[in-house]
Amino acid sequence: MKKLLLASIALATFAIPAGARQLTIDDVTMLSRVGAPTMSKDGHWLVWAQRETDIAANKGRYDLWRLDLTKPGAKPVKLVAEPNANENDPQIVGDLVYYSADDAIWSVPVAGGTPRKLSSFKGGFNGFKVAPTADRVLVWADRKPGAPSLEPATDKRDPNAGEARTYDQLFVRHWDTWADGTRSQLFVLPLTSGAIPGNGVAIEGTLVGDTPSRPFGGGEEVAWSPDGKTVYFALREAGRIEPLSTNLDIFAAPADGSSRPVNLTADNKATDTQPLVSPDGRKLAYLAMRRPGYESDRLVLTIRDLATGKAVSLTDRWDRSVESIDWAPDSRSLYVTAEDTQENPLWRVDAQTGKVTRLTQEGNVSAVAVGAKGVVIAMNSLTAPDDYYRIGAGAPERLTDVNADKLAGIDWPTVTRFNFKGANGDTVWGYAVQPYGSTGKVPIAYMVHGGPQGSSNNSWSYRWNPALFASGGYGLVAVDFHGSTGYGQAFTDAIRNNWGGWPLEDLKLGLKAATDKFGWLDADNACALGASYGGYMMNWIEGNWPDRFKCIVQHDGVFDARAMAYETEELWFDEWEHGGHAYNEDPQAFEKWNPVNYVDKWKTPMLVITGERDFRIPYTQGIAAFTALQRRGIPSRLIVNPNESHWVLKPKNSRQWYREVLGWMDRWTGKGIVVRTCEDKPCAK
Repeated sequence: MKKLLLASIALATFAIPAGARQLTIDDVTMLSRVGAPTMSKDGHWLVWAQRETDIAANKGRYDLWRLDLTKPGAKPVKLVAEPNANENDPQIVGDLVYYSADDAIWSVPVAGGTPRKLSSFKGGFNGFKVAPTADRVLVWADRKPGAPSLEPATDKRDPNAGEARTYDQLFVRHWDTWADGTRSQLFVLPLTSGAIPGNGVAIEGTLVGDTPSRPFGGGEEVAWSPDGKTVYFALREAGRIEPLSTNLDIFAAPADGSSRPVNLTADNKATDTQPLVSPDGRKLAYLAMRRPGYESDRLVLTIRDLATGKAVSLTDRWDRSVESIDWAPDSRSLYVTAEDTQENPLWRVDAQTGKVTRLTQEGNVSAVAVGAKGVVIAMNSLTAPDDYYRIGAGAPERLTDVNADKLAGIDWPTVTRFNFKGANGDTVWGYAVQPYGSTGKVPIAYMVHGGPQGSSNNSWSYRWNPALFASGGYGLVAVDFHGSTGYGQAFTDAIRNNWGGWPLEDLKLGLKAATDKFGWLDADNACALGASYGGYMMNWIEGNWPDRFKCIVQHDGVFDARAMAYETEELWFDEWEHGGHAYNEDPQAFEKWNPVNYVDKWKTPMLVITGERDFRIPYTQGIAAFTALQRRGIPSRLIVNPNESHWVLKPKNSRQWYREVLGWMDRWTGKGIVVRTCEDKPCAK
């Protein structure tokens, strides 16, 4: 044991220079996080909500910041920062910034001044949008279906009744929340010079559904007309079995609630979403899919002439899926984001011809703000969290460096892309992240992304941070297997009915390609890790590639496809992925790629992680995998987060996650490097 310890310490010292300033778990959890910015119409001001971590309270808190875009080299200043409040969701209309805090809507002059509380309605709300005319406010809030206003319903429960939940149809639960009978609904309230009085009026008529959609829909799914008279919104009508439908439609409703909403996209049974009216009020842009039931179909930028009703699929010939849209001030073009080969750039699309022009190269554009004098984006990468940049004729101009002090002196790893011939002879892309200053071979962390329709792209992550694994002494390798996004729709579609087929072939070929290309990777000392679909792949690898890895980390992965088919909430996803049928209609489609069928071949030590509030891949899947490991006598460890869902979000839980994951990998790769967190007590291994 003593010899082994000395050997591992020597390896660690050889691999990473002792004086290197490595990224730590503390660094990652304590970084400032900027939100989507809002820009004044004249392009003078940029305002955003910025999160700071309160580690003692185990949560984030938010303040509003402002930047003067007219002054070169200007520094951000705090606009509103009450110590006991979370200021969020800023939007500039005229010379005021409207924002949410303490379950109310507030305003403050964009040039600075005293905040004013505007609303007084009770019952809480989820978001709001001020009309461009600044005389009305659209609010979305959870209320009982058919609620005429924001006024909370009277509680008519029998005080002597039991506490059991009862249901007559699905959804029973969604993402991390049990259904409680409420729906996210839209209400319009008047806005005067100093108040938002009353409880407003409902504008959805008899529609039953959530707008914005749950669990992740936001302000991008609702929009005002420039004259403030009409609200456009995306909504999926609930129907008898809501979990089978991806049919969001775009509705138009008068802001005064005087008539029922009109469905503008009734002919399309797939997703229509993100409505946005052009500044001249003549056109409605939105994103549309074509295949019902498929949540990862290509999103096509579509333009509807509001006078004639004619709709044109503007980017139908561009084999990329549009993620966000913003109109240019002159209504002649739009700014969109869309993934492309491990990047997520900003593009400009001509509103008449559909011509697409790429505006950024490397990096992940996470938010866009458009004003009269140009475009500002939030952008990040594998080695840099979000900051703001101005788009001009050349390279993006950096406007902020919000984490300059916190990241001062960090010796960042090196990221190198590579490609190879994968399954079906297709070109597959990946990247390798080399620890800073490493001079010998380093063990491998082979990370498999979730989705599965996602990408290991050039973006920053707080939950699975490649740079942090490199700082722990690992050469991180990731491959965008068949099913990944950013390579055209056919490549994304290739994973259907193929979960354990081509993706595993890509992963095998990709790891070999990486170890052949990069001599600093220790091909014989590797651990595999992944979450969601990546967690499924960990379970699949256990039985179908059982001799390759020293250890596995499986986070929220599918263990038993049959149980998953009946336990998950968004049934459209699981059924589409396995051919479009329920399990009982075609069990073989599910069983073909079911990890539970190969437990007899399991042998690799596995760390299993799950969350009790994960209703997407319920925690029983993790317990079942751990039971299989224990029953076979395979070294294993189970981590159950009682207050986390599919993702680990709380700061202390995030630190624990990294400690456990890196500690497990260190144990089985024989490494001596320990990534530590040092708060107000000595670091613990």
